[in-house]
Amino acid sequence: MPKLSDRVGTFTDSVIRRMTRISNEYGAINLSQGFPDFDPPKEMLDALAKAAYDGPHQYSVTFGAKNFRDALAKKVSKTIKRTINPDTELCITCGGTEAMMAAMMTICNPGDKVMVFSPFYENYGADTILSGADPIYIPLVPPEYDFDITLIEGGFRKGAKAIIICNPSNPCGKVFTREELSEIGELALKYDAFVVTDEVYEHLVYAPNVHTAVASLPGMFEHTITCSSLSKTYSITGWRLGYLCGPDWVIEGARKVHDFLTVGAAAPLQEAAVVGLNFGDEYYTKLLETYTQKRNYFLEGLDRIGLKHNVPQGTYFVMLDISDFLRLDQFREMSDLEFCEWMIKNIGVAAVPGSSFFREPVNNLIRLHFARQQSTLEEALKRLEKMADLLK
Repeated sequence: MPKLSDRVGTFTDSVIRRMTRISNEYGAINLSQGFPDFDPPKEMLDALAKAAYDGPHQYSVTFGAKNFRDALAKKVSKTIKRTINPDTELCITCGGTEAMMAAMMTICNPGDKVMVFSPFYENYGADTILSGADPIYIPLVPPEYDFDITLIEGGFRKGAKAIIICNPSNPCGKVFTREELSEIGELALKYDAFVVTDEVYEHLVYAPNVHTAVASLPGMFEHTITCSSLSKTYSITGWRLGYLCGPDWVIEGARKVHDFLTVGAAAPLQEAAVVGLNFGDEYYTKLLETYTQKRNYFLEGLDRIGLKHNVPQGTYFVMLDISDFLRLDQFREMSDLEFCEWMIKNIGVAAVPGSSFFREPVNNLIRLHFARQQSTLEEALKRLEKMADLLK
């Protein structure tokens, strides 16, 4: 048989999506793959119903429908604190996943080096490989997930062309401070490199933490490619609407890559999403209040039943420490992946093994999420009590 490319043998399928498939098979509560189990805003659903009959149903402009880009530019301009030109500084993609892939393929030549924080959202490793780059992993050290800035300068000295920053960070929930981002930005300017950011959770930052867009820092817009999507902000992960924002000369290149990757995002979904992009500040305030309540309820529940965890500063993910379980004879020989499979089959709750996010040999952490209805979280905590009983 003909051989496959070498690159497909260098990474696995998505462990996150694999856990969802196993969860579905056993009827578990899926706290692995991060998507809500509640509806998007009614205004967007009404707009989608209208678009189903009125259109558009054919291709939009490949890099995004004009009205969608206009509405998005107004929203992004507030975050970046700079007037974004919707005609030259935005490219609409099929989800944030394609946005990141398009960014990497736009800036990377085979053999270029790119820094990636560890733990990292699993796609970043695959993105570097698919774009022909070589990753340099920079550890975020639990439990606070701090980093050593000298390691980042060391990466730039080795010739790293870019650093990828997920802020807030999936999976650990770290929110990078303005001071941390400024230090990284100063190095990017010093070594004439890019910062590629994933800011999909920008509206899920819990007080007193504050989200800072890297592109808003002095001198950084020309060195930053901002990747994001509407998925988490409007609970529409299945709509696959993402975007790139950056200087016009970068976006011009990214639009070429995007055009031949996917042609364009779905036209009727862009039409419906314009309604959401035009929401006022009160929507985002209410969104944060909702997720703050969910976070507090879920973490208090984990505390009550005696399960160790970090306290996420942002996102809707929490890292559970299963070290105490791995010391029990029943689990002593298990990997974190095997432990997560055991949880699905015996506890009825799906999580993601932490080893899929870390470059380092981490086997004692698993990721859960709380983007669920109150009733779902309540039932999940009841099931997790059975797990905690093993430690008594």
